Amino acid sequence: MYRNEYERWLVADLEDADLKPELTKIKDNEDEIKERFAVALKFGTAGLRGVLGAGTNRMNIYVVRQATQGLANWVKTQGGNQTVAISYDSRLKSDVFAKTAAGVLAANGIKVRIYDALMPVPALSFATRYYQCNAGIMVTASHNPAQYNGYKAYGPDGCQMTDDAAAIVYEEIQKTDVLTGAKYISFAEGVEQGLIRFVGDDCKKALYEAIESRQVRPGLCKTAGLKLVYSPLNGSGLVPVTQVLKDIGITDITIVPEQEYPNGYFTTCSYPNPEIFAALEKGLELAKETGADLMLATDPDADRVGIAMKCPDGSYELVSGNEVGVLLLDYICAGRIEKGTLPEKAVAVKSIVSTPLADAVAAHYGVEMRNVLTGFKWIGDQIAQLEAAGEVDRFIFGFEESYGYLAGPYVRDKDAVIGSMLICEMAAYYRSIGSSLKQRMEEIYAQYGRYLNKVDSYEFPGLTGMDKMAGIMQQLRDNPPTEFAGYAVTKVTDYKKPEETGLPAANVLIYALEGGATVVVRPSGTEPKIKTYFTTLGKDLAEAQAQKDKLAEALKPLFA
Repeated sequence: MYRNEYERWLVADLEDADLKPELTKIKDNEDEIKERFAVALKFGTAGLRGVLGAGTNRMNIYVVRQATQGLANWVKTQGGNQTVAISYDSRLKSDVFAKTAAGVLAANGIKVRIYDALMPVPALSFATRYYQCNAGIMVTASHNPAQYNGYKAYGPDGCQMTDDAAAIVYEEIQKTDVLTGAKYISFAEGVEQGLIRFVGDDCKKALYEAIESRQVRPGLCKTAGLKLVYSPLNGSGLVPVTQVLKDIGITDITIVPEQEYPNGYFTTCSYPNPEIFAALEKGLELAKETGADLMLATDPDADRVGIAMKCPDGSYELVSGNEVGVLLLDYICAGRIEKGTLPEKAVAVKSIVSTPLADAVAAHYGVEMRNVLTGFKWIGDQIAQLEAAGEVDRFIFGFEESYGYLAGPYVRDKDAVIGSMLICEMAAYYRSIGSSLKQRMEEIYAQYGRYLNKVDSYEFPGLTGMDKMAGIMQQLRDNPPTEFAGYAVTKVTDYKKPEETGLPAANVLIYALEGGATVVVRPSGTEPKIKTYFTTLGKDLAEAQAQKDKLAEALKPLFA
């Protein structure tokens, strides 16, 4: 079957000139043909993601057309405005894929609002809500290496698409022939027909206003003298992040020159992910040179932000996503109590794999902490529930340990723009009172205990990878471990059992251990990886780290 599909592509009149040479080059390589054509990229709640190239198991204009036809079929059953918002980041072919999707929607009689230049995930979520769209499309592969691209689909609420909607779209995709099944007109034709329009300045301005209205201490940054080094990692964060920071009064910004402008090759870091040291290396060098208070980096689609903070001894320390989440929660609660702007019965939300330290901080300030499944759409779902009850103002902050933050209900996905603004405001505030982020973090640990949160990943590449992962998870359920490294398992929570957790079913296992540590085992939703999340608690960092190391060593054989 895959051979036939390959031959069909080979003889087709393909519009993308890059595809034919690729297909010709692999004509004698059976493994390569099989890998590209034996399966198709699967459309799920995170949309599509794959390596760029020719084939059904690759990201190209034909796979994008097919996916968009599936989405269009679903939109046509939804009534409403019959409009879809589109944005894209700096990845290779992102602009081409965005315009391709617009052409398919227009050919189906669906109106399109597309950004006239690359803009991040939060801008897409905002435009989807602003124009009361039926759906949104963000062309990005987030923080994957340069050879990847992807396609995230959003529902009318600005959240990533629900499981039910994604299943219907996937069904429609499967009915659509990848090369010939999608309706399509050129982008120019769609514009001429009035079906494709650009996102207006009014929408962009409203986004910036919504973000800036969430300052905790308005005006503080104008006089605090914060010195910042910023890297957009060659992605979409440059314009919105610098715009917002300048608006609130942060003007001493040095941008990492090699990572300033959009560049889908990401030549300075193989993995443009602010969680990884290599991505922040250039920024750290510049921070040391300039003596900056803070170094900040956003990922290519600017929904996640990572930082390095200056310590009292002049060195710089990378701050984990959990620590930034805790610092922000603490800062927002304390600052809004001081200003009298904390709502009654305030709500914060975090994912189940994020640090329990945040629960302790929330309790200290009398804020309700809700724990949800991994995936920011579940945080968005909590905001939607509050909105439906007429209580949306109760939501003050949401975060995931993977560097995603949101303060305010104006979008329904993580937002590195507001994350950057609040991190800078918080750093400026501590600077203004003679303290620092490092000092505040140490005070938090002194108050609540020395929590350590670490994540390890095990990769399972290739066509058999997913089967191996499924087998490991099944084995853990069939033969539940009773201890890890001598620490007895006191409780196992299996998130495949919604009747026990009160949350939708998810492939996650959480082991509570004697002494208070936890181990979480969770397959990634977008990559062939199983992740293990460790939370250990010690009298100091060394003790917490030693326990983490022992636990990690004990788990290794499970993933061999």
